[in-house]
Amino acid sequence: MKRVSLLGSTGSIGTSTIDVLNAYPDRFELISLAAGRNTDLLLKQAQKLRPKRVYTAENIEYVTNQLKPLGIDVVHGDKGLEELAADTDVDLVINGLAAGVGLRPTLAAVQKGTDVAIANKETLVVAGHLITEWAQKTGSALLPLDSETTPLWQSLQDTDRNDVKRILLPASGGPFFDWTKEQMASITRHQALNHPTWQMGPKITIDSATLMNKGFEVIEAQWFLDLPVSKVDVIIHRQSIVHCLIEYVDLGLMAHLSTPDMRLPIHQALVHPEKLPTQIEPLDLTKVGTLSFFEPDTDRFPCLQLAYDTVTMGGTAPTALNAANEIAVYAFLEGRIGFLDIPTIIRQTLEDHKTTPATEIESIFVADHWAREHAQRLVQKHQQ
Repeated sequence: MKRVSLLGSTGSIGTSTIDVLNAYPDRFELISLAAGRNTDLLLKQAQKLRPKRVYTAENIEYVTNQLKPLGIDVVHGDKGLEELAADTDVDLVINGLAAGVGLRPTLAAVQKGTDVAIANKETLVVAGHLITEWAQKTGSALLPLDSETTPLWQSLQDTDRNDVKRILLPASGGPFFDWTKEQMASITRHQALNHPTWQMGPKITIDSATLMNKGFEVIEAQWFLDLPVSKVDVIIHRQSIVHCLIEYVDLGLMAHLSTPDMRLPIHQALVHPEKLPTQIEPLDLTKVGTLSFFEPDTDRFPCLQLAYDTVTMGGTAPTALNAANEIAVYAFLEGRIGFLDIPTIIRQTLEDHKTTPATEIESIFVADHWAREHAQRLVQKHQQ
């Protein structure tokens, strides 16, 4: 039986993961749960699933009083997530946390040699080389939890990378696929949170609308798949039926198709290398009809190109990209800046950032701190 720590249990990844874990009670034991603000759902999960430990970022005393009679320990504070991730009773850490908070617990788990299933793209964006180096040292397995990267990772398991010409990451194009720049200037929070395919948290939904989420996938793909970014392309696919394509040097294409349901890649990663039945809706191609594909428009969606650019820049540039994006996205969600200000702030932060080698975790944290403060100043200017 595999013992699991689920970080980010109340988000879309977390709740989908619980569905998968519940389908295999003889295979998985839930050791710990962690959540940020949604303490009501966290309590319901803990009372039903009875983990040994729970992390909460808010309402600490209330959560503790509710769970203490059940014998569930409650941890909190800056090191709380790292404690759960580094727990020697855990075989697999599932990182479904939002934004930059996922880095430290992932590093803590990998340094202990614990396997980590990562839905938190930001972790490998800012520190992919360090995480993978530690994983090689300790024997920790890194498993992607993503509708595109997971099937790619599975499909390439026994493939000679020299046989691969390129991979294509499909993107839905978001809610503004056919909007003009003039229309995009007045995008509201409500409109941006209306994703055409996936139900996700607010931050990743905005990242999907700007195509930054796909840019993050491009960056993390090099670490999960052991492929240079020069072999990673993005293609717009509105139906979200084709989840990845692999083009081989003989120009043959292999595609992975399925109903869009995040439980499938989660299931695939958790039971790998086995293939087991799932509860998702089967894909009926006769009902799908047409599958359409388009080139991404990096003029209207510059965040995608910015992500590619930081790979070329190297060092701490991806860290600055992630930090500035996080600040800009939350500023947009708070109504402080416009939708088109997001890439503007990110681009300016990257131009002003003095890229340094990201050979130590400390240099990453320094760059992250600088970029966040600089992006905040740029947000204030855009408010004026």
